[in-house]
Amino acid sequence: MKCLVTGAAGFIGSHLVDYLLLEGHSVLGIDNLSSGSMKNLEIAMENPLFEFKEVDISSTSQTKKIAGEYDYVFHLAALAEIVPSIQNPNAYFESNVIGTYNTCQLARELSIKKFVYAASSSCYGIPDYYPTPETAQSGPQYPYALTKYLGEQIVMHWSKVYRVPAISLRLFNVYGPRARTSGSYGAVMGVFLAQMLAGVPLTIVGDGQQKRDFTFVSDVINAFYAAAISNIRQDIFNVGSGNPRKVIDLAKMISDKELVFVPKRPGEPDQTFADISKIQSHMGWKPLIKLEQGIARILESSAEWVNAPVWTPEKISRATSDWFKYLSVNDD
Repeated sequence: MKCLVTGAAGFIGSHLVDYLLLEGHSVLGIDNLSSGSMKNLEIAMENPLFEFKEVDISSTSQTKKIAGEYDYVFHLAALAEIVPSIQNPNAYFESNVIGTYNTCQLARELSIKKFVYAASSSCYGIPDYYPTPETAQSGPQYPYALTKYLGEQIVMHWSKVYRVPAISLRLFNVYGPRARTSGSYGAVMGVFLAQMLAGVPLTIVGDGQQKRDFTFVSDVINAFYAAAISNIRQDIFNVGSGNPRKVIDLAKMISDKELVFVPKRPGEPDQTFADISKIQSHMGWKPLIKLEQGIARILESSAEWVNAPVWTPEKISRATSDWFKYLSVNDD
């Protein structure tokens, strides 16, 4: 099969590319390299079944250049950090909303077997109950979450109106090798790993009792492939471990160093907990990697985080000032 992967040089995208190539499919990977890295595609670039093009999907003219014949379209290209989305919402709308619209328009013109969209569980905001099913009310708390949700709405609308055979996967707290190590304050796993390698205390938000549904990247990739080859269309599925763990326990798994605590942030749920019964029953998918196993795997590749930003409480306070400035209003 011929596959198109947007966001191919990113964390999840590059793992998906490697998997598709391993399965013997040919892959065109596109990325504008704003946050992705060609280093993530070192293995893929040696495979004759892989082709890479630097393309910005938020540009209609550039997106048209990748027109061709594809069996599967995997749309993962997006800007994906919370604080920058608060500071620069325009960039997030262009990438995550306009970019998704352009990709859907491209897919509409193709005779594809499946369009798979990487959605975000952040669309649930602060859920009313756990585990959280796909039928739960949406409540995005910040521009990143909103733009990913709007992208999903476009995908589902194009599936309904234009018969694009699409599935949206709402991903919960994905972690693993190649996770982003940008200059922005980001996901807890990368923050902890950089602090561990630097030998400084790990920073715990709030009291650390909040739980997160950590999902290893290989399980996520299996879900993407299962969605692609299924006969299901115009539907939404959670992808998570279904086994949330406390952040403070995660910190203790990674390092035995001192822990320091920073203020709890507004707009964050006390728990993320995916109800994965739907994807299990419809696709036969289930997570395979326990958190302890996943931590062991990323510690083996911990050298990736050597040059990542090392966050101290003071740096975190400065980096998240806009978070508190704008989102704390919503908690009043």
